[in-house]
Amino acid sequence: MKLRLHSLLLIAALGSAHVWAQSPAAVEVFKSPYCGCCGKWVEHLRQNGFQVNTHDVEDVTASRKKLGMPDRLGSCHTAKIGGYVVEGHVPAADIQRLLKEKPRALGLAVPSMPPGSPGMESATPVPYQTLLVRTDGTTQVFAQH
Repeated sequence: MKLRLHSLLLIAALGSAHVWAQSPAAVEVFKSPYCGCCGKWVEHLRQNGFQVNTHDVEDVTASRKKLGMPDRLGSCHTAKIGGYVVEGHVPAADIQRLLKEKPRALGLAVPSMPPGSPGMESATPVPYQTLLVRTDGTTQVFAQH
């Protein structure tokens, strides 16, 4: 009887560990209160399972600088997730891949605001890249869209 109870408790503990592992990743987004596409990107993240907290800031550039993202990679919002910085309209799938692979990097960036990226939906999308930003500020292509 005791063995069965221990087995049940172990199964319950393992099951709850699985739930903890599957909990949504928390994202802190720093955005302008006047930018509509930022809100659309936040909604894109939420629809893809992320828990998002937004912070309206008057100076997104200062937030970007504080988090260490180079200005040349700037967009209209900056975010923090899992120890990484995410700049601009990065697709949720790219963030999920980043969190799974855990490369040594500052984070990801989609510079500017390319039409067709999440939050910038367009009838005339353009090809764009998600860049992996290394800790020294150099970049490499992480994903092609």
